[in-house]
Amino acid sequence: MELLRVVFKQYRWPFIGVIALSLASAALGVGLIAFINIKLIETSHTSVAVLPQFLALLLLLMVITLGSQLALTALGHHFVYKLRGQFIKRIMDTDIERIEQIGSAQLLASLSSDIRNITLAFVRLPELLQGIILTLGCAAYLAWLSPKMLAVTVVWLVVTIWVSFKLVAKVYSHLGHVREAEDRLQKDYETVIQGRKELALNRQRAQQIYQEEYQQDAATYRKHVIGADTFHLSAVNWSNIMMLGAIGMVFYMANSLGWSDNAVAATFSLTLLFLRTPLLQAVGALPTLLSAQVAFNKLKTLRLAEYQPTFAQALPNRQWQRLELRDLTFTYQGQGFAVGPLNLTIKRGEMVFLIGGNGSGKSTLAMLLTGLYTPQSGQILLDDVVIEAKNIGDYRQLFSAVFTDFHLFGQMMGPNGQPPDPKIVENWLNQLKMTAKLEIENNKIANLQLSQGQRKRVALLLAAAEGRDFLLLDEWAADQDPQFRSVFYRDLLPQLTAMGKTVLAISHDDRYFPHADRLLEMRQGRLHELMGSQRDEASRDAVAAIN
Repeated sequence: MELLRVVFKQYRWPFIGVIALSLASAALGVGLIAFINIKLIETSHTSVAVLPQFLALLLLLMVITLGSQLALTALGHHFVYKLRGQFIKRIMDTDIERIEQIGSAQLLASLSSDIRNITLAFVRLPELLQGIILTLGCAAYLAWLSPKMLAVTVVWLVVTIWVSFKLVAKVYSHLGHVREAEDRLQKDYETVIQGRKELALNRQRAQQIYQEEYQQDAATYRKHVIGADTFHLSAVNWSNIMMLGAIGMVFYMANSLGWSDNAVAATFSLTLLFLRTPLLQAVGALPTLLSAQVAFNKLKTLRLAEYQPTFAQALPNRQWQRLELRDLTFTYQGQGFAVGPLNLTIKRGEMVFLIGGNGSGKSTLAMLLTGLYTPQSGQILLDDVVIEAKNIGDYRQLFSAVFTDFHLFGQMMGPNGQPPDPKIVENWLNQLKMTAKLEIENNKIANLQLSQGQRKRVALLLAAAEGRDFLLLDEWAADQDPQFRSVFYRDLLPQLTAMGKTVLAISHDDRYFPHADRLLEMRQGRLHELMGSQRDEASRDAVAAIN
């Protein structure tokens, strides 16, 4: 399995040590069987000293076996801990475009289901490893007792294992379908939770989603889970019965065919009984391991960024003067919508408003401007320095943003990751009229159960506290009451520019357009700057200008 190869590559010497412990455990198991055969079966008069020796061997076997299993389990959990951390870091390092293509449902399913399945696999891995090693060790000992009986027993066991693997292959097939169904169910869960208000109002839509989407996906999941369990239980029961059949065959070969005496037959039977539990556990562990392989393959198909153990330290913001977009183009995969070529120059300290109809490309321009989307062609220049992959991290440090789908963090952070300036925080709390609403301790905001308009004010507070040079506000005022909307345009934005900040505000509030230094419009993916009479007309009626 590729998963085991990865573990061996990352933990070579600990893995070798665990294998050595497992080999020692198997050797002790075989030794205990040999001890029983020689001292307790073949010897008619057993010495009293045999009992302490037997108990000592039992104790040693228990200690070594438990030690090997615990060591392997601990190694597995260390690997899973590292794998989970790497997965989270890779998500953070992956381009926003790719994250949006994958979707949150699939990422959450991988973080929960896939990582859990890999964890469970390492819990069951000791059972598989013990079963294999014990089987090989016991086979060597039985070959020494009776090669002919071992040959027949091996054929019997090979048939048993071959059929078991055929059954387990069916399990593997069903588990692949189960994993795909889990992705679809995750999307159904998100739909039900995120659309709960709309579904409460429209029961016909709720019925359609429940019956035509959720129930179908749940039925598919149930079908393949039952299929996987059916073939798994068939494999376990087949192995169990065939192991009992092997014991009968041993005594038939010994008594009817005369290939050995009863002592050897008893040893064979004892060994098979000893192997019965490890073999059944090994067969039972296979579906879990196969689920882990499916999960591991699923993680690979996400095509996230390569793992980098450290966070690149961006350079502190410098006193830039001019930001330029030169012939930028961008196309959404599978949608056909394209923006560009975009040409724009923004000077430090400007207040720029961006308007446009729904779907005109305003948010796409914002993502390109902030370096979150990679253009198909064209260049971004900062003071005539081309922004490329090697310096995109430094470039992004210029921006703080409040997007329409913003996430509200509870921890306030100042410039370059340092604590924020308390005076700035206090000033903005007063300006945003949130002093009495928020509970802040050690720069952490305790209560975030706020209205959408208040949440946006907190988001602006966090952005202002970061002290970045360029502030992007995507329809920030849309959720504010008319009174505070006026405060935002007449007081807050001018205050930001007075602090030396550059502001790009995406807006539909035509009555406040005159407050902007410049007015830009996106129309069908193309960018235009409105000047003179065009700007006056847009200020009188933005909707008419857009249409």
